[in-house]
Amino acid sequence: MSSVARGVVGAAAVVPVGGGAAPLHVLAVDDSSVDRAVISGILRSTRFRVTAVDSGKRALELLGSENNVSMIITDYWMPEMTGYELLKKVKESSKLKQIPVVIMSSENVPTRISRCLEEGAEDFLVKPVRRSDVSRVFNRVLP
Repeated sequence: MSSVARGVVGAAAVVPVGGGAAPLHVLAVDDSSVDRAVISGILRSTRFRVTAVDSGKRALELLGSENNVSMIITDYWMPEMTGYELLKKVKESSKLKQIPVVIMSSENVPTRISRCLEEGAEDFLVKPVRRSDVSRVFNRVLP
């Protein structure tokens, strides 16, 4: 069972995006192609529009040209730029700081979790991430 660092206990169904409205856009960032495919599949199955990239650097490039990202979900450990560094850059940007960021990691390290939450992460999910984890977080964070 996946551990969750913060939030409401229990699973909730994702509230579908309203009829005819454009789906909410989620940026998924993970250097692992398998993990990117898993999280993208979960998000798409709950009717989110997903853009998946393999690095924090590519995420920042996309965020610089894309102005309709509703949420970022990122792995913690990645080469070049960690998810924590991506989180800090997003929260330091006047243009991006309102975008909720969720961090994922296969390691349940309390000091790392606390540091991410203190820096402004909405939540920290321990892999393997399940649909119920994503549903709970997105129902709480997104309008």
